[in-house]
Order: sequence, then C-alpha cells, then structure tokens
Amino acid sequence: MTSSPEIFSTNSIRSQLLLWMLGPLLIIGSIAIIDGYRAARSTANAVSDRVLSGSALAIAERVFVNGENGLEVDIPYVALQMLTSLEDDRVFYKIEKNDGGFITGYRDLALPETNASLNDVTFADSVFRGAEVRIATFHGAASSTTRSFSFRVAVAETTNARVAVAQSILIRSLLRQGILLLSAAILIWLVVSHALKPLRRLEMAVSRRSPDDVRPIEHSVPQEVQGLVFTINGLVERFSSSIKALQNFTSNASHQFRTPLSLIKTHLEVAVREKDPAKQIQAIDRAGKAVNDAERLMYQMLLLAQLDAASKQKLQEQKCDLTSVARDACNDFILQLSHNKRSDVDLGFHTDGDINVRGDKTLIQEIVRNLIDNAIKHSGSPSHIDVEITANNKYGILKVSDQGCGFDEQFLASEIDEQLGSLKNADKTNFGLGLSIVKDIVKLHGGKITARRLSLPTGMSVIVKLPLTK
Repeated sequence: MTSSPEIFSTNSIRSQLLLWMLGPLLIIGSIAIIDGYRAARSTANAVSDRVLSGSALAIAERVFVNGENGLEVDIPYVALQMLTSLEDDRVFYKIEKNDGGFITGYRDLALPETNASLNDVTFADSVFRGAEVRIATFHGAASSTTRSFSFRVAVAETTNARVAVAQSILIRSLLRQGILLLSAAILIWLVVSHALKPLRRLEMAVSRRSPDDVRPIEHSVPQEVQGLVFTINGLVERFSSSIKALQNFTSNASHQFRTPLSLIKTHLEVAVREKDPAKQIQAIDRAGKAVNDAERLMYQMLLLAQLDAASKQKLQEQKCDLTSVARDACNDFILQLSHNKRSDVDLGFHTDGDINVRGDKTLIQEIVRNLIDNAIKHSGSPSHIDVEITANNKYGILKVSDQGCGFDEQFLASEIDEQLGSLKNADKTNFGLGLSIVKDIVKLHGGKITARRLSLPTGMSVIVKLPLTK
C-alpha cells in the first residue's frame, strides 16, 4: 500500500494554496487593521477634541474684566461636566493672561506655545502629572470701557477614553479579520478537496491496474491535468511498445533458432558416428554453415530488438547517401558470390546519381543487404538480380528485383503489413525475420515498402521509399 501524502506538506496543493492565498490576505488584513486603528484614533480624537473645544469656549465666555482692571472667571459647572466619561478620565484647566499672568486653575499645567490668532482653538498632546493628556487652548480677549486684556483658556483631559475607543475598534477589526481568514481557509480546503476528487479517482483506478495493463488513461480529469495525463499516456504507449517488442523478440527467438540449432546438432552427431573421413568433413562443413546461419540470425534478431529503442526524431536528423550504401552492398555481395564460386547469380546495379535520404546509414544498409540476400537465396539458379536507385519529388527509391518464385499470393497486398501478417506460418519460404527487420526499419524512417510480382520475366520486385533530405 502506498502511504498517504502529508496534508500539510510543502508539496501539497492545499498547503500551497493556503500559503499563497492566506499569506497575502494576512498581509492585507494587517495593513487594514493598522489603517483602521489609525482611523479609529483619528475619529476618537476628532470627537473628543470637539468636546474639549466646547469646554474651553464655555469657560472663555465667563471671563470678564473686574472693577480693578483685572481678569476674573466664573467657571460654569457644565463646562467640566461635559468631559466626564466611563473611563475615569481626569480633567485639568488653566486660565492665564497672554503675558503669563496666572488667573486660576492648575498653575503647573504647562501650555504649549503657539502663534494662534484671536478666537482660535489649538490642540496639543502632552504629559501632566505622569499621565498623557490632550490640551485644547482657546485664545481670547476681554475688555472694559477703558482697557482690553488677552488671555488663554486651556482644558486638558487624560486620554483613557480615546485609547479605549481605539482599542475596541481594533479588537473588533481583529475578530472580523480572523473570521475572514478562517472562513477563507475552510473554503479553500473544501474547494481544493472537491477539485482533487477526479485525481483521487484517477489514482485509485491506476493503482487497481495489473502490471500488464498498458491501456491509455481515459478518466475525466481537470483541464489543468490533461497535459499530464496525455504525457503519461505517451509513456504508457512507449512501455506497451517495449513490452510488445520483448514479446516479439522472445517469440521470434524461440521460433527462429530452433531450426539452425537442430541442424548443428544433427550434423555434429553425424560427424561423430560417421567412419568415413570425407563424410565427416562434409558433416562438419554443413554444421559450420549452420553456425554461420545462426550467427546471421542472431545479429538480425538483436538488430530487430534494438529498433524499438531507436529514436525516430534522432533518425530524422541524420543523412545517408542511399546510392553509396546500395553500391557498397552490391560490391560486397559480388565478392562473396565470387568467393563462393556462384557464377549462376548475376547481380546488377543501376542508379540515376547520388541520392540522399534521411536516416541512419547502418540501418539503411541493413535494408539493402536483407533484400539482396533474400533475392539471392530464393531466386533460384541461374538468376538475375537488379538493384536500382531512383528518386521522385519526395522519396529516394530502392528497387530490388529477382527472377525467383516470389512471395505467396497472401503476401502480395499493397501494404507490407498485410504481406507480413502470416509470416509466422511461412516456414518454407523463410522470409519472415529478414522482411520483418526491413519493415520495421522502413517504418521507423517514415518510409513505405511495397512488393510487386513480375510477369515478364517471372519474379518479384520489392520497392522501398525513404524520405529525401531537405
């Protein structure tokens, strides 16, 4: 069983969404809280300053010039009563002349120096008797028939109520932001869980598959994951091709090696039992030929197995001189026929000039060699074999013609896949493996292969078309 992924892992989609969505929300919320707190303080100050200003104005209205040409004040009770609050704020006041002459109030209450005009009210923050206070100062004047005096009325109040109002607003803001973030986290969690259900079903469906089940994934998935599923299907398809190639290789190996190994064993047993030295040498020579056939067969099968691992894109980038490859192959077979004293085979080569095709030189050489080798083996004796290289607008064309009996009628369909469809049962003709290699190489290079029976003279032509280089 596979272990469940960690819910809060850094690789979890939920965790990433929570991080990237709640993180900015937290930052924005913090900024909003700070701004809200400053706005709350500003609002509380504005409201309280109006009350302070009203108290100072109420006191200033009761300042008058006495008979001794001095200033007196009759402080109304309501002027200080309006400043009372639930936070037990303390209230201080002071009335003095502009020249510093003290009239009444708290003598040690220091008033801020300002350049305010007459009848203006100014505000300032200060500390008085160990407490933070907010001071409202009214600049006024009183006059009699003979003289005029300017004065200042200052009313100070501790800031407990202001701070309490701002803190109350701050706490409510924090609660609202906390509820918002928690709601967003829950919503993200639920939405992501719902969105991931198709992936969970896909995971369960894939985990239930057997190791040999290489069908493509066809489950419905979100659009964002379709590219991943498409890539996985491509990988599964390549796995399927590799498995089929391995199965084909095993099947071909068991089928193809049976005959040459049996021949080797039979000839060696004959050589051991035979008393005549000449017949012993003949049996050993036949065993050696069977070994050569088995060696050639092994090379072909290994090449056939390697074709499935070749990269088609890589082959498309390579360049091969088809004319040169075919000419060299014909020269090699001519030397081989001469060495084996096969004067009954006439091998001819014709070309229109150098023709370059896309593909691997070694693999294309194997196409030519297989077709010529099949023609030599199955064209009878005497025979004439023609190898012709031509080209059209799109393809370089390799044509190998012989005078043999050709394929059975079942192999003469226009498509080589149909021609090779029943080759496993064609043991007598022994065409299967060589033409399977040719077919796979041609297909890998994006080419075409067809076969045509000749009437005059009798025989077969195999035509291979490979894409020209640009």
